[in-house]
Amino acid sequence: MTNQTPHDYKIRIAGHLGSSLSHTFEGLEADYANGDTILSGTLVDQAALYGILMKLRDLGLELISINRIEKNIQRSV
Repeated sequence: MTNQTPHDYKIRIAGHLGSSLSHTFEGLEADYANGDTILSGTLVDQAALYGILMKLRDLGLELISINRIEKNIQRSV
């Protein structure tokens, strides 16, 4: 059984990706902090996350961290 729930992620990569390389990660926004690139956005499922990880590997980029961002959901009682 696979996780089919969309989640927001922040993926930190060592170094500054140029605009042409950051376009490789379509659907993710690229920001820069302390010399690193932070890709953020919603990934539809675990397969999409693994796809991003494979692109990072194939491009020889150094992954620093992956953080899933929990949305604040208010439920009425």
